[in-house]
Amino acid sequence: MKHPIIAPSLLAADFGNLQQAVEMVNQSAAGWHHIDVMDGLFVPNISYGMPVIKAIQRHATKPLDVHLMIVDPDRYVETFANLGAYNLTVHYEACTHLHRTLEHIHQAGMKAGVALNPHTPVQLLSEVLEHIDVVCMMGVNPGFGGQTFIERTYDKIKALKALIAQRGCETLIEVDGGVNLENAQALLDAGTDVLVAGSLVFGSREPVQTIDRLATLQRA
Repeated sequence: MKHPIIAPSLLAADFGNLQQAVEMVNQSAAGWHHIDVMDGLFVPNISYGMPVIKAIQRHATKPLDVHLMIVDPDRYVETFANLGAYNLTVHYEACTHLHRTLEHIHQAGMKAGVALNPHTPVQLLSEVLEHIDVVCMMGVNPGFGGQTFIERTYDKIKALKALIAQRGCETLIEVDGGVNLENAQALLDAGTDVLVAGSLVFGSREPVQTIDRLATLQRA
């Protein structure tokens, strides 16, 4: 029986009680802390910078899954490695030389992830799939939490899962945006391995139980 990795997105947490949020995730069935980094250029929003991530890392006992929604991510690869990132995910749309960026991330000692915006076809990853540890499929347009899930994402997950199987890769599929208790099982059935949940978890009256509920679901 295989269960999904749950990665609560700290972007949806109460920033006035961020340590408390991190410790809650530590004590839950979650596998990763998901950290969204936004620069106000690649996406129309700004999240948190290096000092806040350093503070999160100080209290986190689970791996940091860092999602860069920024332009020119290569400039910061070593910085995030030094901050303790386990996964470093860059956007396909932000990388002119994606293969070089993936190599850079691996050389810095991290797992390499690639995120795809809703309009980006999964087939564009076919030439670099062997170098990708995690593909982060955006279920919403990036930049803001609490958006409605884009239904076309299911077909993209299935197409990517087939491509991974065809290539014999061990790449994980992560879905970020719009995940809820109503669609989580369908996402797993389509081939998802990692569920990012922000508003669902941190908007819950019982966030630990919400994480546990997701973590006990079965994946394909």
